[in-house]
Amino acid sequence: MAKWDSDQYLKFEKERTQPSIDLARRIERESADSVIDIGCGPGNSTSVIAGRFPKARVTGADNSQNMIGKAKALHPELDFILFDASGDFGEIKEKYDVVFSNACIQWVPDHKKLLPKMMSLLNEGGTLAVQVPMNYKEPVHTIIGELIKSKKWRDKFDEPRIFYTLTQEEYFDILAAASSDFTIWETVYCHRMASHESILEWYRGTGLRPYLEALNETDKAEFEKDFLEEVKKAYPKQENGEIIFRFPRFFFTAEK
Repeated sequence: MAKWDSDQYLKFEKERTQPSIDLARRIERESADSVIDIGCGPGNSTSVIAGRFPKARVTGADNSQNMIGKAKALHPELDFILFDASGDFGEIKEKYDVVFSNACIQWVPDHKKLLPKMMSLLNEGGTLAVQVPMNYKEPVHTIIGELIKSKKWRDKFDEPRIFYTLTQEEYFDILAAASSDFTIWETVYCHRMASHESILEWYRGTGLRPYLEALNETDKAEFEKDFLEEVKKAYPKQENGEIIFRFPRFFFTAEK
């Protein structure tokens, strides 16, 4: 499994945190006594949900020791635990008023089983709140997919990244069966990027991460060069030199 780098991830902290702010604001309950943030990363989303429910006992959970270490350093007032959402939810003994998850479950398989397991962590009347990127149809992902399958690069990788994200219609059916009520929506963020290199920098911390780790330093530089060339073709500059970087994200809240 590719390792996470919290410092690389936080280079775009503002842009990565905004969806968790938007998700937290849409949780309709006025108060909560206990909250867990699944896939908390370096704690930026955990801090957001703690601010939304200041009287709650808030726990951040992530499967990356690097991320948990950074989260504890940045947010010592909060609790953080190592937890793999692709594993056994039985190791979490507590029930929560809010189960929160921002940009995590796209890395976890079998959402038809995962979402009911996340719902099982809720107290009666509790709220599940989730955001998942749905940008796999955007040019940047097309570029990555074509590069890793190209004659030049296909022998360098054992297998392509699997996208576990389902369709909105599939999430609708799962939530209709697993919850008493739910709300779904999509937001397309139009990030202002200073340069094409900024898009490369963003993806070094997420979508390119598994592939870059598989390469030696020479190949890594060459792969990034090829990626950047295609990004420049797909993302035109605006008149002021900046670039619009579209990023669709899918949200839902569900009640138990």
